[in-house]
Amino acid sequence: MQKTVKFNDISLYTESFGDIKNPTILLIMGAASSLIWWDEKFCLKLVDKGFFVIRYDNRDTGKSTSYPVGKPGYTFEEMSDDAIQILDAYHIEKATIMGMSMGGMLAQMIAVRHPERVKSCVLLTSMYFAEGSENLPVFSPEVQKFFDDYGNYQPVGFRAQVDYAFKQWQVTHQSERQNNLDEIYQMIELDVSRAIDYNSKLNHSFAQVTGDELTRIKEINCPTLVIHGTVDNVIPHIHGEMLSQTIPNAKLLTLVGAGHELHPDDYDLIIEHILKLS
Repeated sequence: MQKTVKFNDISLYTESFGDIKNPTILLIMGAASSLIWWDEKFCLKLVDKGFFVIRYDNRDTGKSTSYPVGKPGYTFEEMSDDAIQILDAYHIEKATIMGMSMGGMLAQMIAVRHPERVKSCVLLTSMYFAEGSENLPVFSPEVQKFFDDYGNYQPVGFRAQVDYAFKQWQVTHQSERQNNLDEIYQMIELDVSRAIDYNSKLNHSFAQVTGDELTRIKEINCPTLVIHGTVDNVIPHIHGEMLSQTIPNAKLLTLVGAGHELHPDDYDLIIEHILKLS
């Protein structure tokens, strides 16, 4: 089911799967990525296990509100609160919050800001920002160079946008998992074609964190699953280790050979561990 959630001057496009009477899992995708990167097959596998699933386009992606490039009209705190607006619109009191990469950062913030709305938390390829984070490695040199270059480049036209996004995918999704590159290219074509302004996804690089929630993750008191691949070249595995060691009673699921990705080979194992949170 499709639903557009509107509040103030914001419009967030959402899609849901399954029976709303079932426990809810809200999926928050990473930076510069729309809801389609939560593969529908993954969503339906969650439905088969008894979940009601919601995925949505973050601001500046897909069909949700977009802003001029370089001028995001929001903070990351406001992006995290978007999730609560969506739960309210669906009349859902509590949900499992699952976030990938930047979405995992937002999930951490939600669990601190709105603990009464979070049943459990799943952090996939998420970054650690608490004590000692300044000493942790981040992007590989190849990834850093690409992002530095991309910050100064806005491809013009459908094909240029698709081709450049495909290059980005190839840089940031290096792993030991096998992928069908034709299918990935087609996904990127869909991503570009459905976006209000595809280049506005760059705004996730300009948005600011203004609060201290990411340094207070020891306050997270819900069951938490941290999932991280061993060859992630965007956010190294040590971040997953630190998250699982810092968040009280968090569990770490290490995906050997996985990169910065949610890969079909791992769907069943991930869902098996999500079910253990209940």
